[in-house]
Amino acid sequence: MRNGMVKTALPLLLLIAGATFALAEGSEADFKAAYAAAEAANKEAGSLRNPWTVTAQALAAAKKAADAGDFDKAIASSKEAEALAKASIFQATSEKEAWKALEIR
Repeated sequence: MRNGMVKTALPLLLLIAGATFALAEGSEADFKAAYAAAEAANKEAGSLRNPWTVTAQALAAAKKAADAGDFDKAIASSKEAEALAKASIFQATSEKEAWKALEIR
């Protein structure tokens, strides 16, 4: 059952992440908005006790790129982090009820 959840969440995650890389020239304001959205989603995942470590890594990469002045890369990393956080939220909420469908043998 758990494997089925991962198979369901993975296409969603890839779709979201793929759509975010089509961004044009980004500004610092665009980065700040994207980073804030990613942090909010990651905070929600944390409140569900299901934050993924790769989300924190993507947020760190976004911050590092922004500090270097590469806002296009920073925005892309922020959007990736947001997609990862949303996927972890989806996983936590779907698995919250999915365990009830398991057979006890």
